[in-house]
Amino acid sequence: MLNYIWVAFFLIGFIVALCKAIILGQGDLLSTMMTNMFDSAKTGFEISIGLTGIMSLWLGIMKIGEKAGVINLFAKGVAPFFKTLFRGIPKESPAYGSIMMNLSANMLGLDNSATPLGLKAMNELQELNPQKDTASDSQIMFLVLNTAGITLIPTSVIAMRQTIALEQHLVGFNAADIFLPTLIATFIAFLSGIIIVSIYQRINLFKLPVLLFIGGFCAFIAILYYSLSSLPPDKVAHTIGTIGSGIILTIVVLFITAGAIRKQNVYENFIEGAKEGFNVAIRIIPYLIAMLVGISVFRTSGCMDYIVNGIGHVVAMCGLPTDFVPTLPIALMKPLSGSGARGLMVDVMKQYGVASFQGKLAAIIQGSTETTFYVLAVYFGSVQIKNTRHALVCGLIADMIGITAAIFIGYIFFH
Repeated sequence: MLNYIWVAFFLIGFIVALCKAIILGQGDLLSTMMTNMFDSAKTGFEISIGLTGIMSLWLGIMKIGEKAGVINLFAKGVAPFFKTLFRGIPKESPAYGSIMMNLSANMLGLDNSATPLGLKAMNELQELNPQKDTASDSQIMFLVLNTAGITLIPTSVIAMRQTIALEQHLVGFNAADIFLPTLIATFIAFLSGIIIVSIYQRINLFKLPVLLFIGGFCAFIAILYYSLSSLPPDKVAHTIGTIGSGIILTIVVLFITAGAIRKQNVYENFIEGAKEGFNVAIRIIPYLIAMLVGISVFRTSGCMDYIVNGIGHVVAMCGLPTDFVPTLPIALMKPLSGSGARGLMVDVMKQYGVASFQGKLAAIIQGSTETTFYVLAVYFGSVQIKNTRHALVCGLIADMIGITAAIFIGYIFFH
């Protein structure tokens, strides 16, 4: 699917630009398209390289927490909650540990560790599956929780915002101000995924571990919301950024302290993780350049504006605000491709400014949903599942709810 979209960006953009050059006499459009294409390739490289330091820092800290056992401790804490959701798994099955470690890694932004753990969990669930070519209830629940999982810290999004802010010469910019809105949006998507799958599988969610988890999180959000509701919008954004920064710094200090208490070589653990961060940043380069170049051709031809303006016109006819419309291409791309959505997010931040409402909303949408088709293909493909049953439907519904929530939350916090 991504291949077709990428090719379409070039073919449609070129044909439209060629027609404008021949019919409307806009001969300079083709030259502008070529110049913008090369500029976008340069931008993709610069952004990826700019991520290297921040990703190395964060993954180094995460490696300290992993080696210190903090992530494993967190997994044990949520064990009663997940045991309610995964019926049919024996109490002592090793699948529980892999499931909880995978979801915990996703929450903490450990994407490179989360995928291997997820594949391990899917293989362990497959061993318990009586119909090897058909997804079991537990496998479907696991996949939907991955596609709609809570993101405690949107590491890569924060890193990209900080990099672009430096390019735009913003002083005192707080890239973590989208922390709380993203957390709320991902929680809504996560809860929606649980409810939808539970309806299909007739799971009773009115049990103490589930109610405590949901109630505790809702109480946390309610307290924060009412504490901030009386503040003006600019003060709210500043306070959210302060809270996000405080929580992230607390996690960093907690991980380092835990490693020191356990007499780990904290410095060496950090270096090990930082090396992974460097590799992650380097691997992003070709994907980001490919998407930014394709988007540049499509945008320069005017096609992107046609789509956005068309959607904006329909939204305006319904009497709704249209400020969010430029971010909709990200929402449409995210279920198909994370790299494609990342490129569109960067495009919005470059066009409107990383500190603008559109720039912030683009970051929230990017951080609050997952690449459903990719996760389904990789996880189910690893165990040769052919009949996915209701997994895709549940995942896409959770995505749609998460995106809608992200837009509403963006208006509440930043508009």
